[in-house]
Amino acid sequence: MIERRDVFQAIADPTRRAILTLIAIQAMTPNALAEHFDTSRQAVSKHIRILTECELVQQEQSGREIYYSFNPTKLKEVDAWLDQFRELWEARFNQLDKVLKQLKSKPHGK
Repeated sequence: MIERRDVFQAIADPTRRAILTLIAIQAMTPNALAEHFDTSRQAVSKHIRILTECELVQQEQSGREIYYSFNPTKLKEVDAWLDQFRELWEARFNQLDKVLKQLKSKPHGK
C-alpha cells in the first residue's frame, strides 16, 4: 500500500519546516541543504522527497545538479483550513473587547 501524504503531514516535521524556510530564501541542492542539519544526506533526501510528493517543493535540473525551490501556492490549503479558525478567534476576541470596555466604563467603588 502506498502512503498518501498531505501538506499537513509534510509540515508537521520540524526538519521539513526548516528545509522549507531555507529554500524559501534560495533554491538549494540536497548537499547544500544537508550541510544545515546534523543528519545524513539520505535523511535529508527523504524529507525532500516527502516535500516534493506533497508539492511543497519543486525540483529543477541545472547541469548535473538538482535544485529544490519552495512552492508557496501549496500552502494555500493550510491557510484555507486555518481561515475557519481565524474567523472564530476574531469573533471571540471582539466579544472579549466588548466585555473589557463595559467593565472599564463602569464606575469603581461603591
